[in-house]
Amino acid sequence: MRAHLQYLSYVVRHKWHVMIACFRLGIFWRGLTHDLSKFLPGEWFPYVASFYGPKYPRLLDIHGDERNAALSSGCYKERVRDRFDLAWLRHQRRNDHHWQWWVLLNDNDGQYALPMSDRARREMLADWIGAGKAMGKPDTRAWYLKNRAQQIIHCETREWIDAQLKVER
Repeated sequence: MRAHLQYLSYVVRHKWHVMIACFRLGIFWRGLTHDLSKFLPGEWFPYVASFYGPKYPRLLDIHGDERNAALSSGCYKERVRDRFDLAWLRHQRRNDHHWQWWVLLNDNDGQYALPMSDRARREMLADWIGAGKAMGKPDTRAWYLKNRAQQIIHCETREWIDAQLKVER
């Protein structure tokens, strides 16, 4: 129960900071409805287990008989990680404010980014601001510069973000 309360505390703090940032960016409804999918069981439970649950051993660290309790219970790090990864994928697919939502995986051309809608990119920026504040790391620009190279973002969207965060090209 403690883990659920810790996660609830974080989500509420996160949503508060994102809501304030959304209001400042002129997207009021998105500020109110941001990340509601995190309360769905398919996201809630894997997030709690991953961020606030017990620390399970890695499968490689489990020795002895294959009937080891950690193996039979499925309580090892890889299983927790797999469940979280699926929950994170669901979250991205449910919420267009994640840049990953706008990446097209194409059989012939690989992957490429589509331009984000104005509302989605504003909410994405608000999400970055809110997440940083909720975690005590409020320097959104520094976070963006550190993570920018890994993001697959359309050039129009990138230009908008760079302008908002005053990043020189």
